[in-house]
Amino acid sequence: MEFTSVVFYLLSAILLLAGLRVVTARHPVHAALFLVLAFFTAAGLWVLLEAEFLAITLVLVYVGAVMVLFLFVVMMLDINAETMRANFREYLPLAGLISGLIAVESYIVLGGQNFGLAAPVAKAADYSNTKALGRVLYTEYAYAFELAAVILLVAIVAAIALTHRRRPGNKWRDPATQVVVRKEDRLRLVNLKPTRPDTPVEDEA
Repeated sequence: MEFTSVVFYLLSAILLLAGLRVVTARHPVHAALFLVLAFFTAAGLWVLLEAEFLAITLVLVYVGAVMVLFLFVVMMLDINAETMRANFREYLPLAGLISGLIAVESYIVLGGQNFGLAAPVAKAADYSNTKALGRVLYTEYAYAFELAAVILLVAIVAAIALTHRRRPGNKWRDPATQVVVRKEDRLRLVNLKPTRPDTPVEDEA
């Protein structure tokens, strides 16, 4: 067995294990850290396919930026792990159905002939996979790229709406009420009479 095949199987095993731990970890932060490991191993697979640009983008963008946002969202949502585990079996059939549909769709799109271990074809020295990727992404897959951007925007808005929901016991202020407040409701002028140090001070409203 070639060295590249050994590295491929090793990274694939780590990726599958990390992906499994993402959905089975008890603590949300641990799941996010396993997702970071999955991103790193996926970047290694991209390097094996001679797609260095995609590999470094996966590390810099997803691991360096997106995962930091994931951790902030996990901390802001105050996720109750006990409730999640209690509702796990209730939503398990629906989750299994959706996962099966995604697997079938992926197989139909990629095709059985693309699930092999064929080595990438050698390219010329001046070949730029970044340029080739940009040409395909913004011509043939332009609409799919824009649709993915809209979905990400909707996800961001949904995350913001979830983090700003009202919870019992939380302190919050209504900006509309603060704007219409009057000076007379917040300010009181006190007239202090000059007195001796041993005389108590009486204020007049």
